[in-house]
Amino acid sequence: MAIAQHFPDEFVLLGTGLAGRTGGLACIDLPDDRLEPEKRGDEATRPVSLHYVPTGHDGIRQRVAKIADWIATARPSLLVVDVSVEIAMLARLASTPTVYVRLSGERSDPPHLEAFRGARAILAPFHRDLDEPNVAPWVGEKTRYMPGLTGQRPADVHSNVVLVVFGKGGEPGNADAIAEAARATPQMRWRVIGPFTPPTGEVPANLTLLGWVENAQDEIARAAIILGAAGDGLVTAALAADRPLICLAEPRPYGEQMSKARRLDALGAAVAIEAWPEPSAWPDLLRRARSLRPEARQRLHDPDGIASAAAFLRDCATAAEHPVPQTIGPSS
Repeated sequence: MAIAQHFPDEFVLLGTGLAGRTGGLACIDLPDDRLEPEKRGDEATRPVSLHYVPTGHDGIRQRVAKIADWIATARPSLLVVDVSVEIAMLARLASTPTVYVRLSGERSDPPHLEAFRGARAILAPFHRDLDEPNVAPWVGEKTRYMPGLTGQRPADVHSNVVLVVFGKGGEPGNADAIAEAARATPQMRWRVIGPFTPPTGEVPANLTLLGWVENAQDEIARAAIILGAAGDGLVTAALAADRPLICLAEPRPYGEQMSKARRLDALGAAVAIEAWPEPSAWPDLLRRARSLRPEARQRLHDPDGIASAAAFLRDCATAAEHPVPQTIGPSS
């Protein structure tokens, strides 16, 4: 939405659950394509160039039909594909150029490589130095690194606040474990946003369990230290707010979060931990986070990232209307 608002008459948003949530920006609300895990089992017949193509799913059938119908009617110059190999392939089948969003991690499998090969350009929503060192040279050459894809919220920092952030993509936070951390650091105030398991005991006075909030960026901007997963959303928001980050990477396909956490730690831009620490470890861990050099994280953020992305995508769309032969990518 933030990118599209730079050229509101030229962008259309496609996705599930968009109706009434795009602030007046044009959108196409798509049927849900999720499948219950127990209903999977067609891996033996899945084409090697695709990731997610279950059969007999009405939501997917309707989704594909709706996208194809929109392409035929609107004749877009470009489709920006947020990580879905299948949508990238559908767009090319429907004669539509793509820009493909590439996340972190080891993505050298055939489906990803084919999506990269078929795209006019690849967009990585992070700084070049956070990328995997073993990315294929042709993929790196085709990639536009664009950190800073988040809104910024200037705010007064509360110097003793630790903000713990949980999202929808992983397991809920353990409120009892967070309570132990808060008790071990009584001089700090802990605030928790996102889903968590209900506490079984008394909640200490320096712990506030907020749950799901709509103003997550405001909470991030006010915190002194941020603790959470290593997904692009939280990492980008923490870098934009210039706050010390403690990363507890969650399991993700292709090692996405482990890769991002390792690179941030290696660059001195965050503290990466592999498991929830014992209560006694928290005072030193918070001290380590505070001692991180601000310039190490500041250089990984682009305050003009959203405007740059909007201009880049608009230029890609313009160029797609006047195509020239492309040679980037392996010949086989």
